[in-house]
Amino acid sequence: MITNEIQTKPVSILLIEDDEVDAMGVERALRKNKILNKLYRARDGIEALELLRTPGGVDHPYIILLDLNMPRMNGLELLEELRRDPKLTESVVFVLTTSKDDEDRTAAYKNHVAGYILKKNVGDGFMELIDMLDRYWRLVELPQ
Repeated sequence: MITNEIQTKPVSILLIEDDEVDAMGVERALRKNKILNKLYRARDGIEALELLRTPGGVDHPYIILLDLNMPRMNGLELLEELRRDPKLTESVVFVLTTSKDDEDRTAAYKNHVAGYILKKNVGDGFMELIDMLDRYWRLVELPQ
């Protein structure tokens, strides 16, 4: 389970991904690494905002794994909305995308993402991503 020794609550994960195969890959990697954190899933930015803005929608603290290329509201549009919303501006977001576009990467970092990860670099079954997140959250303190 992804936890921080200082924190008393485990970290929830919000996966915002429209591709079923990629979503299943992340879920499989979580199970394989025995990470039992609560996992929420949204298929686009609009669905994600609904979850985040609904009381009790996503347990705090949480991290977001965000795809960029999605219908209705894409990842960059969602990032801009998160940073405008005083209640969501501190959301910790890792972009998980196929986009190698420098403009996308720059726009993501201008919106204060914690990392920009190419799906092709994540490795088989997203194991490297999950391993990195597990180590990351052992070291950082999250906003409650």
